[in-house]
Amino acid sequence: MTGAVWRASRAAVKRRRVQTFVIGLVVFCSTTTVLLALAVISAARAPFDDAFAAERGAHVVAAFDPARASAEQLAATAHRPGVEAAAGPFDQAVVEIPTDWVGRPPGPLTLVGRADPAGPVDRVRLLGGRWATAPGEVVIQQPGGGAATTFLGTSLTTATGLKLTIVGFAGSMSQSAGGWVVPEQAAALHPTGRQMLYRFAGADTEQQLTASLGAATEGLPEDALASAQSYLVLKQAFSAGADAYLPLMTVFGVLGLVVAALIVGNVVSGAVVSGYRHIGVLKSIGFTPRQVVTVYLTMVSVPAVVGTVLGTAAGWAGAYPILKTAFSGISTGTAVIEPAGWLPAATLVGVPLLVVVAAFVPASRAHRLSAAQAISAGSAPRTGRGLKVQRRLSGTRLPRAVSLGLGQPFARPGRTALTMAAIVLGVVTVTVTTGLSSTLARSMAPADDKTHVNVQTGHFQSNPTEPRLTPAQTEAMLRATPGAAQVVTRGLVRVGVVGHTQPVFMDFYGGDDIAATRWLRVVKGRPATGPDEVQAGPAFLDQRGLKLGDRITLTLEGRQLAVTIVGEEIQGNANAITSNDATRAELTPDPHTVEYDVRLADGADTAAYRKAVTDADPSLAPSVVTASSVGPVVAIQTFSTVFTVLLSVVASLGVFNTLLLTIRERRRDIGMLKSIGMTPRQVVAMTVTSVAWQGALSGVIGIPVGIVVHRLIAENVRILAFPEHMIDVWGAPLLAGLALAGVAIAVLGALVPARSAARLPIAEVLHNE
Repeated sequence: MTGAVWRASRAAVKRRRVQTFVIGLVVFCSTTTVLLALAVISAARAPFDDAFAAERGAHVVAAFDPARASAEQLAATAHRPGVEAAAGPFDQAVVEIPTDWVGRPPGPLTLVGRADPAGPVDRVRLLGGRWATAPGEVVIQQPGGGAATTFLGTSLTTATGLKLTIVGFAGSMSQSAGGWVVPEQAAALHPTGRQMLYRFAGADTEQQLTASLGAATEGLPEDALASAQSYLVLKQAFSAGADAYLPLMTVFGVLGLVVAALIVGNVVSGAVVSGYRHIGVLKSIGFTPRQVVTVYLTMVSVPAVVGTVLGTAAGWAGAYPILKTAFSGISTGTAVIEPAGWLPAATLVGVPLLVVVAAFVPASRAHRLSAAQAISAGSAPRTGRGLKVQRRLSGTRLPRAVSLGLGQPFARPGRTALTMAAIVLGVVTVTVTTGLSSTLARSMAPADDKTHVNVQTGHFQSNPTEPRLTPAQTEAMLRATPGAAQVVTRGLVRVGVVGHTQPVFMDFYGGDDIAATRWLRVVKGRPATGPDEVQAGPAFLDQRGLKLGDRITLTLEGRQLAVTIVGEEIQGNANAITSNDATRAELTPDPHTVEYDVRLADGADTAAYRKAVTDADPSLAPSVVTASSVGPVVAIQTFSTVFTVLLSVVASLGVFNTLLLTIRERRRDIGMLKSIGMTPRQVVAMTVTSVAWQGALSGVIGIPVGIVVHRLIAENVRILAFPEHMIDVWGAPLLAGLALAGVAIAVLGALVPARSAARLPIAEVLHNE
């Protein structure tokens, strides 16, 4: 009998080709969405742990004052209780690089003397070139894990005139240094610290690390420990970018699965109801109730498996560029950022299983029906509920086609509820995406609603030309060019932070009214406009356990400066802070200008201004500032748009399937209506009306839910922090447009079935009946 079940299932698939296609497409879209969400979630966790364990990464990178602790005393700490392994002591020196180098801005470079990259702790992995073997050679830490081989053999010149030849690039998950030299070279650089690398038996929490480090350094002179960097901070920084996308990806992943389950349940329920006679025939020729259920589950499983396979392939292909975007700008060391290998297997098994579970409940109705009940039930809908509503509507002044359409869904309330649920989720998705796009647009648009021109120097150009003007001359030219109202300059250097091995980027701004520039906008606190003040993004603060009012000490070119964190930016790199020219002047006299923000006067000719700037110095690249940006802003907009399209299509397919089932059940009714004078246009109007009001009601339900979800996402995307006026974007025009989203989804899914209903031949329908 197994062969008969398979033949009956295959015949059902062929007979219901449109429904088979709908199921396959719905499952395809949902599988793609789910796989992309799982890829980001998995990549934010496993790669760091795997790479850190493989390299024997340091739980703590400790720097000691050589004037307070000798090398012998530090070496003895490796044998203290709780120390699993240790490496060092290594001489550590900070040199200043006064010009751009290896595509990086000027600033400090922490060099550590190591004879080789191996060892019991922090096994540095060479990514290109070789290890330094003689004085005058240096190996550079490459944060992104890729080797900049084009710079091999080039030289770095320090502020003191020392030349170091780059012989290799390497990656360290511990980020224990900015570069490595031989011990003799480190000693000649007059080291200001000695580095010890520790692995502890207990290192799961900051409290354990603090206790273990205290036990290891017990007995050393007071204040011998200058700084200590925890691997937990690096781990948090590693996953920060991907974690920021998790609320968004999780919401869309869950929506995809729920919508798929609703539509599959609706399809199978409709197939059972419209196939009562078919069920009765199967049972009358010997099919058992279980075999009948198996026929319907197989009918769903075939397209579900095909859709899952195709969706898994599409999601797997899209996972790589999405992960590349999610981890862009983050120090990944030697960790391989790729989706977990188990994900395809999980979706290939899990999604079809979910489809079968969603289909089982409606399919079980076929199990309960006897052959006589099924055959006698036929395919006509029950009359009570739908006819009562239609009788009441017929007494209104509505056109007859409209009143009939409004009453149709009440004949199948269960099917109508499932269809509306899918539309509601589609409206939620559209609302979330619209809200995020509006919030991001507000965050990037100039705060003064004026036209701004961004002028970049050769620092940000792939093929820069030699500048004609000095920074001072460029600023003067920008001010003198007709149309300019105010000019703000942006400089960029790398500064050291006392207590941390790796330097950070420091942006500083000068010129006219820097508090009003788009670059210094803050969510909390105030802009860093005064001396010894900085502001930072949420990622920088979170990963270092800092808050507004805290003080950090910066180092540059041998100078130290204590600064206060006075503001939290809307967005910011995890390794970057922002300040002003007054603060920069206390660290270095060089402005290091890389960019200018020019606010144009009202009515100024933007094109003429840009042309005048380019004519004055072809090395400058002026562009008009728009509400769009790069990095996480574009990534979030792209992700949300893609998922919105996928889920809106899925919701429309749910409507499409529902109407197909309804038209199949009501072929005789439609034929009778057309025979007594209903025109094809009226048939289309009746069919579209039957779902349009469901779309309108779904909008009323879905918009408030979407607004709540948008707020939850906006408040938890920690690479961006939004003030209330950027989150509350729901003006009357926007809400009015969203109110039509449900109607648009419903009508989009209804057009094809409505046209097919309008084309039904009267004679053929009535003859078949």
